[in-house]
Amino acid sequence: MEEMWFTAASWIGMALVASFISIRLGISVALVEIFLGVIGGNFLGFQPNEWINVLAAFGSMMLTFLAGAEIDPDSFRRHLKPSLIIGGLSFLMPFLGCMAFAHYATGWTFREAQIAGIALSTTSVAVVYAVMVETRLNETDLGKLMLAACFVTDLGTVLALGILFARFDRWMIVFVVVTGLALWLLPRFSRYMFTKYGGRVSEPEVKFIFLVLCFLGALAVTASSEAVLPAYLFGLVVAGVFVQDKVLLHRMRTITFTLLTPFFFIKAGALISIPALISGFNLILIFLTVKMVTKIIAVWPLTKYYGMTTREGNYFTLLMSTGLTFGSISALFGLTNNIINQAQYSVLVTTVIASAVVPTFIATTWFTPRRPFVVEPVVYGTLEHFLHYPEEM
Repeated sequence: MEEMWFTAASWIGMALVASFISIRLGISVALVEIFLGVIGGNFLGFQPNEWINVLAAFGSMMLTFLAGAEIDPDSFRRHLKPSLIIGGLSFLMPFLGCMAFAHYATGWTFREAQIAGIALSTTSVAVVYAVMVETRLNETDLGKLMLAACFVTDLGTVLALGILFARFDRWMIVFVVVTGLALWLLPRFSRYMFTKYGGRVSEPEVKFIFLVLCFLGALAVTASSEAVLPAYLFGLVVAGVFVQDKVLLHRMRTITFTLLTPFFFIKAGALISIPALISGFNLILIFLTVKMVTKIIAVWPLTKYYGMTTREGNYFTLLMSTGLTFGSISALFGLTNNIINQAQYSVLVTTVIASAVVPTFIATTWFTPRRPFVVEPVVYGTLEHFLHYPEEM
C-alpha cells in the first residue's frame, strides 16, 4: 500500500513540475509531460502499473471526448464544405504517404505501416486551438475553418484506427448497433439530464458522461476496436449541448487535465526508449519530412482555392501539419496491442512530438496572418480575390 502512494506521489509530482515548466516556457503541457516521462522511464524507474494504465486509458478517452465536444456545431456547419475537403485530404495524403514509406522503404509489415500512417496523419487540435486563442485568430473565419478542418482530419484518424484493427464478428455488429442507437438518443437525453440534474454537488451529469464513455468503450474493446472511436463520436453529438453549458465543459476539462491526462502523457513518454531513439534518429527525420510534405501537398493548394494569401496559406498549412494527442494515442494503441515494438513506438511518438513543435515554430515565427480572413471559395487571381485583397493587385 505504501508503494502505491509513493508511486502516485511521484507521478503527480512530475505532472506538477510539467505544469510549472509549461507556464514558464509557454509551451503545451502535454509536450512537457511526455518529455519528463522519457526522463522518468529511462533514468528514474517510472514504469506504468495496472492502475496507472487504467487512468491513462481513461485520460485518452476523455481527451478524445472533449476534442469532439469542443467543436462549435454552428461554425462547423458554416464551414462544412471547405473543412470536409481540406480536413479529408489532410488525413488521407499523410496516411497513405507515411504508410507507403513505412512499408516499402523501411520494411515494416503492413499492419505496422498502418499504425505509422494513422499516427502521422493527425492534426493536433490542442496545439492549433492554443495558438488560435493566443493570437485571437479563433475569433476569425480563418481560425474557425482551421479548427473545423482539424476535426475532420482527426475524425478520419479515429475512424481508421477503429475500423482497420477491428474484429468483424457478432460483437462488432452489437457495437455498431448499440453505438448508433446511443448516438441518436444521447443529444436529447443529455440535454434533459444536464437541465434537470445539473449544478448539483454530486455532479450527476458528469457521472452520466463517464458511464456512457465507459460502456461504449467496453463495447468497442470487446469488438477489438478502440475506445476513442465512440468517445469522439459521443463528444461530437453532444457538442451542441455543451455550447449552452460552458460551465460543465470547463469542469470536465478541469477533471481531465488535472487528474487523467498527466498519466496518459507521462506514460507515453516513459515507454520511449532513448537507445531506440538514438538508433532511429535518421528515420525520425525522414518520417517528419514525409508527414510535412504530404500535408503541404494536400492542404496548400486548397488554401489558394479558398482565397487565402500566400502568408495565410503557409500559416494554415503548417498548423495543419502538427500532431500530438491522437498521434500519441494511435502509437500507444499499436504498442499495447503488440502491433509495433518499442523501437518503432519510440520512433513514431518522437516524430509526433517533433511535428507538434517544428511546424508550429515556423508558422508562428514567420507566417502569423496580419488581418482577418473571410471564408469563400475564391479562386486566386479572380476579381473576387482582388476585391478581398486589393494590395495584391
